[in-house]
Amino acid sequence: MSRLTKITSLNLNGLRSACTKGVADWVAQTAPDCICMQEIRVQASDVVGRFEEMAGLQGYFHFAEKKGYAGTAIYTRHAPSDVVVGWGDAEFDAEGRYLELRFDRPGRKLSIISSYFPSGSSGEERQAAKFRFLAGFFPYLTALKKEREFILCGDLNIAHKEADLKNWKGNQKNSGFLPEERAWMTRLLDAGAEGAGLVDVYRHLQPDTTDACYTWWSNRGQAYAKNVGWRLDYHLATPAIAQLARREEIYKTIKFSDHAPITVDYEFEI
Repeated sequence: MSRLTKITSLNLNGLRSACTKGVADWVAQTAPDCICMQEIRVQASDVVGRFEEMAGLQGYFHFAEKKGYAGTAIYTRHAPSDVVVGWGDAEFDAEGRYLELRFDRPGRKLSIISSYFPSGSSGEERQAAKFRFLAGFFPYLTALKKEREFILCGDLNIAHKEADLKNWKGNQKNSGFLPEERAWMTRLLDAGAEGAGLVDVYRHLQPDTTDACYTWWSNRGQAYAKNVGWRLDYHLATPAIAQLARREEIYKTIKFSDHAPITVDYEFEI
């Protein structure tokens, strides 16, 4: 049996803010092999001397050009064979939405990706940008899947099915649960000729959960206290890697941001 590799995804709502809330201690305690972070909201100048490492893990970053905005990071216990910053789309690479670490060795090509999908909740302009992102990202992931195995961890800002959010009936016209967004996810997970054939790893392990699956709660009202949540944070994997997923955990009581960390243990070695 191979050793288990632990991979965590977490939207931080700011790396500096999360560090003041003890994220480094939590990473040391849970000891992931890789932690993929989204919405780090820092620049290169903020990282120097402070955030290059976390709990013995080396950090890699994709910074947004706009200060205090978006950005992705991966902290890893294992040195990557290559680092890919951005996916080749000028509009969204400027927002720091894609970071890929490659762990290639003879006979295997494997990537771990941290991605932060745009939110469309602020209005029509950002929803249009979200649709542009989805339109361009689909063929990119399809092409990548033909070349290598990968796990994409990220805040997708989409709840795929009715089981993935509490108030699905009232959110069918809201960003994050729009029919077009859900259809995109369905196609991404479709193994047929028209789909990308990726696997929603959480649903592979937990096909039927509802209240237990949420990873994000609005700050309005008593959403967190009442568990009125959404599942927005995912592990998406190529089929061969998804079959190696052994267990998952959503850390609902851990509050570094309005998102919960989600960890999956995979039976392979980086």
